[in-house]
Amino acid sequence: MGSATEYNRRDIFKRAAGIAVLAAGGGSLLAACAGGTGSSDKGSKGAGGFNLSDAKNPFGVKDGEGLEVFIFDGGYGNEYAKAFEAIYAKSYPGAKINHQADKDVTGKLQPRFNAGSPPDVIDDSGAKQIKLDVLADSNQLTELTPLLDAPYLDDPSKKVRDVLMPGTVESGTIKGKVYNLSYVYTVFGFWYSNKLFKDHGWTAPKTWAEFIDLCGKIKAAGIAPVAHQGKYPYYINVVMMDMIAKQGGLDLMKRIDSLDATAWDDPAVKTAVEAFYQIVSKDFLLPGTNGMTHTESQTAWNQYKAAFIPSGSWLENEQLATTPADFDMAFLPMPSLTGDKLPFEAIRAGAGEPFIVPAKAKNVAGGIEFLRMMLTKEASGKFAQTANSLTCLKDGVGPEVKLKPGTASTVVALKAAGANTFNFQYPNTASKFDEDLQNASGELMAARIDPAEWIKRAKESAAKNKTA
Repeated sequence: MGSATEYNRRDIFKRAAGIAVLAAGGGSLLAACAGGTGSSDKGSKGAGGFNLSDAKNPFGVKDGEGLEVFIFDGGYGNEYAKAFEAIYAKSYPGAKINHQADKDVTGKLQPRFNAGSPPDVIDDSGAKQIKLDVLADSNQLTELTPLLDAPYLDDPSKKVRDVLMPGTVESGTIKGKVYNLSYVYTVFGFWYSNKLFKDHGWTAPKTWAEFIDLCGKIKAAGIAPVAHQGKYPYYINVVMMDMIAKQGGLDLMKRIDSLDATAWDDPAVKTAVEAFYQIVSKDFLLPGTNGMTHTESQTAWNQYKAAFIPSGSWLENEQLATTPADFDMAFLPMPSLTGDKLPFEAIRAGAGEPFIVPAKAKNVAGGIEFLRMMLTKEASGKFAQTANSLTCLKDGVGPEVKLKPGTASTVVALKAAGANTFNFQYPNTASKFDEDLQNASGELMAARIDPAEWIKRAKESAAKNKTA
């Protein structure tokens, strides 16, 4: 979303190509969402035969019908979902709710998809996520346009789509149809400890030249400049791909997302990857980090063995058990290269952590309504309090919700970015290409290939998967 976990959202990271705008918010949390049972026959029918003019029960949920919820038990944990389930139970007290959580989504649920008996709502994330494009291509997912066109529970004069952060709908779209609700609004970049930096008199860099210079000073102080989650190369791809996006701009990013093989010939790619590779060539990596899991590398970082680590904003919640009380976690946008088309403040940010309703679920109506309830102020606030992260709901966190330092720093970064946010879509829409890119990055970080070979492999994979 983050996992003990892994996000593709980790999302990768899960998301829309283009510009997403933060609507940073005040406003207090509102009361629980409206309830009600039974479906009215009045009003026009929406897609799937739903009665979208019925603000209380547009999908025709039956009170006595059970609801099975499966949550990826990663960096956000699963306690937040219990709060959502309590909200659902207020409206449908007769529903028996079956709550499940696990890190191995594929292992637990692939057999159930094969048998035609999946849960009603699934947080399909992590390293063992069932690939969304594969599920969509095999007609296993409920199309969620009715959810977007349904009345918003806190203000029925609005549709659900009207209260979502920009990029949320695009993030859930595969081949022109909306199949998931990307619920968590995730920010990606470098992370560091304010305490460590203050203790050493270091200043967070804004340019890549400053970053490399600082890495030299950090190494001289006996600390590794950079750690990364080597067993899961999509983390380090955040650094490389963000550098490419900021150097080449949104048009280049869109070409990469569309698997345009010629995009990899753009000079911006070579400039960014060669600059990035200094981390490897100058020996700035934490020894052993190439073989570490996310939790191993992040724990070493919490122990001040490394200064920087790449991740999404699930990191703070994921590391609660190992982060020192005075660590003072902070977020850093990717430092700028000379000639970047996007400013330093530009960051990768967008909706991730995909929630889906299987097409063969027993209670499809309940599953969609559960998603609608997740988008209330009440639910969004509970998520922020429990999972220490933001949601895709505009103004979704009121001032009464106290955020931890790392999460608070992402709010500051989002405000600074304004309209200059971006996101890649290929992890959701081209999973095989994403896998190839990650494999190449693992080789690059181990210095078994050079930047030219990494670019060559990326181009070959784009060409291959464009026609696959």
